[in-house]
Amino acid sequence: MNNISLLQSISGLLAGIALIVILTARYRIHAFFALLLAGLLAGLIFQLPLTDILTTIKTGFGQIIGSLGLLIILGTTLGLILEHTGSTTVLAAYVLRQTGTGRSPLALNIIGYIVGMPIFCDSGFIVLSGLNKALAWRSGVSMVIMASSLATGLYAVHCMMPPHPGITAATGVIQADVGRVMLFGLLIALPASFCGYAWSLYAGRCLPVITPGTMETDATPEALPSVWMAVLPIAVPILLIALRSVFTLEQNSSSPLLQILNLTGTPEIAITIGIVLALPGLRKGQGEGFGKILQEGAEKAAGILVIIGGGGAFGAILAKAGIGAHIADNPAITGTGILLPFLVTAILKTAQGSSTVAIITAASIIHPLLPALGLHTPNGSLLCVLAMGAGSMMVSHTNDAYFWAISRFSGLEVKDMLRVYTIATLIMGIVAMCCVFLLSLLLL
Repeated sequence: MNNISLLQSISGLLAGIALIVILTARYRIHAFFALLLAGLLAGLIFQLPLTDILTTIKTGFGQIIGSLGLLIILGTTLGLILEHTGSTTVLAAYVLRQTGTGRSPLALNIIGYIVGMPIFCDSGFIVLSGLNKALAWRSGVSMVIMASSLATGLYAVHCMMPPHPGITAATGVIQADVGRVMLFGLLIALPASFCGYAWSLYAGRCLPVITPGTMETDATPEALPSVWMAVLPIAVPILLIALRSVFTLEQNSSSPLLQILNLTGTPEIAITIGIVLALPGLRKGQGEGFGKILQEGAEKAAGILVIIGGGGAFGAILAKAGIGAHIADNPAITGTGILLPFLVTAILKTAQGSSTVAIITAASIIHPLLPALGLHTPNGSLLCVLAMGAGSMMVSHTNDAYFWAISRFSGLEVKDMLRVYTIATLIMGIVAMCCVFLLSLLLL
C-alpha cells in the first residue's frame, strides 16, 4: 500500500467533492463525468500511478453495478408499472386522507423508519419512490422535503440496527450481543430519524418548491385499483425481505421453508414478485403496453446506474487514502473512549461513501484498541458498536450510492441534495452519538 499522508487524504477528499459540486451545479456537467474527473483528481493528489487510478476506478464502478444493478433495474420497472396502473395515485390519496397534507412528510419518514427495519435503505427507497412522487404531486409539498424525509427514515435504521450487514458484521467483530444492539439501535434510530425529518422540513422550505410535473397513469378513474391491490406489490416484497432478514439470523438453514424464504426474500427476487403482482392492473390500462414499459424501465435505470457506478468509482479512489488508519494510529486520541469509534467510522464513511464498508473497516481498526479505550466489557462492546453505527450515518454525499439513488429517483439537483439531505445525515449522526453518550452514563 502506498504511503498517503493525512494532509493528502483530506486534500483529495475535499478537492474531489468541490469539483463534483462545481461541475454539476455550476457547469451542468453530467454527474457521471463529474464523478470520474473527481476520482482522477483525488488519485493524482494521492500521487497514485495512472494505471492504479484506472484500475481502482474500474473496480469500484464494477462492484457497485454488480451489487445494485439488477435491483435498480427491477425496482425502476416496478415503479413504472405502479405509476401506469394508477397504484401510486391510489396510495397517495389514501395516505393523504389519513394524515392530511401538512403531515405527509412525517408520514413518509415514519413509513421509511418502519420499512427500513428489515430491508436495505436502497431497496426501500426504490420500492417506495413511486409513492413518494405521488404524495409530493398530490400534496404540493416540495419533492426535496418528501424525498429527504423518506430517505432519512430508511437510513437511520439501516445504520443502527441488525440485521443490516454493516452493523451486524461490526457486532460480530466487536463481540457484542446482537439482541441488545438491535434493541438499543432501534431506539437510538428513532430520534435520529425524526431529526433528519425536522431538518428536511426546515431546509426544504427555504428552497423553491419542486414537485413532479405530472404522474403518468394509463388507468381511467373507474379502472383504478383498490387500495389493497395497490399496496400488495409494495408490501409483499417488503414482507418477504423482512422474513428473510429475521430467519437468516438463525443458523439452521436445512428447513425447506427457510430455504424458500431465503430465496424469495432476496431483494431482486422479492421485487420481481412485486412486478408480477402489479401486472394485473395493466389489463385496465389504456395505451401503454407491457413491452414498452419494460423498455422504458431499462432505459431509465441505465441513466441511474451510470451515476451510481461513478459514485462507486470515486469512493474506491478515496478508500485508498486510509484516513481512518491515520486517525487510529495517533496515540494522542486513543483515550477518547466511545468518541474514537464514532470518529473513525464517520471519517471512513465520509471518505469512501459506503456505510457498510465504513463500519466494517472501523470495527477491524477499533477491535484491538478496546482495552485501551476501556470498552472491553459487555456494555463497552455494546456502546462501541452503537457509536460506530452513529458514525456510519455521517456524512452521506456524492460518493454514496444511496445519495445518487435518492437524487435520480426523485429528480433532485446535487446542490439541493447537499443542502438538505447531506446536512440531515450530519445532524442524524450527531444526534445518534449524543444518545449513545447518554446511554454510556447509565451503563459505564
